[in-house]
Amino acid sequence: MLKTLIAALCLLPYTLVFAQNQPYNIVIKGGHVIDPKNNIDGPMDVAIADGKIALVTKNIDAKQGIQVVDAKGLYVTPGLIDIHTHHFYGTNMDQTYMNGPNAFPPDGFTFRNGVTTVVDAGSPGWRTFPIYKKQTIDASKTRVLAFLNISGEGMRGGNYEQNTNDMDAKLSANTARQYKDYVVGFKVAHFEGPDWTPVDRAVEAGKLAGGLPVMIDFGGSNPPLSIEELFMKHLRPGDIYTHAFGQLASREYIVDLNTKKVKPFVWEAQKRGIVFDVGYGGISFAFSQAVPALANKFYPNTISTDIHIGSMNEAMKDMLTTMSKFMAMGMDLQSVIKASTWTPAQVIKHEELGHLSVGAPADVAVLGVRKGKFGLFDYTGYKIETDKRLECELTVRDGKVVYNLNGITTPVVLPRNAPASRPATQTSRTH
Repeated sequence: MLKTLIAALCLLPYTLVFAQNQPYNIVIKGGHVIDPKNNIDGPMDVAIADGKIALVTKNIDAKQGIQVVDAKGLYVTPGLIDIHTHHFYGTNMDQTYMNGPNAFPPDGFTFRNGVTTVVDAGSPGWRTFPIYKKQTIDASKTRVLAFLNISGEGMRGGNYEQNTNDMDAKLSANTARQYKDYVVGFKVAHFEGPDWTPVDRAVEAGKLAGGLPVMIDFGGSNPPLSIEELFMKHLRPGDIYTHAFGQLASREYIVDLNTKKVKPFVWEAQKRGIVFDVGYGGISFAFSQAVPALANKFYPNTISTDIHIGSMNEAMKDMLTTMSKFMAMGMDLQSVIKASTWTPAQVIKHEELGHLSVGAPADVAVLGVRKGKFGLFDYTGYKIETDKRLECELTVRDGKVVYNLNGITTPVVLPRNAPASRPATQTSRTH
């Protein structure tokens, strides 16, 4: 009897909290909200209920939240969206990024970076997507979407990605329609031939699927094919050129190495609506391209990592390191956040994401800017120094805290019997 009484008394504080029928599951207090879609850039509180954003305003009473986040001195942003990742992990050692060893499960590396949505950039193709959905999408807490590889096998490596007979626009479009909640477009990658067949078939698949975009990992031909021709004659407004700041012999560069200026047709392509994506990767980003491009005020539309087993342990590291590099090169924090939230949401045609509008899915990142002395380098060994870098303090996915670096919530951990949503008597309340 005594043990039972003691146990009840220990739970009493939680019981009293839950008995108050607070209207919000989480209240994020005292932070600086950056929400590019809604033009918010200043001190605001954020309330979350039933997995949705319930209120964003100057002062929300902390007592109205079951769990309260102390965001003083921190930035509160929409959950980050990384539109170039590789998560089709498996044990087939000869299949690279398709059910193979070069990819990895997303959850261990997304939330600690404030990332709540990833888009796999072509690891599965129309033939292998059902396997990918079962073992990656369905098994992940991270929201996982995908660009479907125009090659039926996906990124299996070797001759599989050179086989134009397996690049079927109709079957790709059919798969995209069948899995319309998950497939956001089509991907061309690793093709080494001197022709436009993969690009044109991917664009055709995009048209057949109702206007979905394509992402182009371009360059394997020797001599390299013209990116001016790619931008102006093959791609449509809204299509994506990834690895935009790469400098490899197999690709034409966007910055003229002699003049250190962005080529005029690149400006025209961006104005036309071609999306320039970072897609950092292992060797697909070089400061020798990025530094002069940003000095010319040419900024990427979207910031992404091309994260895989190799790149995550090399110069790229993760989403926040990549974002920090663009800050160090001259992009302001607000522009970096926009290129990592609202713009990618628009590019993949999922405009329910990437913002903190009332009613939007409650995906939120709470970020700090750490001051110090940091070295940021690329795969060539070129290094720049900066006095600040981004760090994730807390991540909310679908209305639940999924990462909490320093325990900035009260209570730090909710008991298992905590309500998952507001009491039924409160569900009609509007804010």
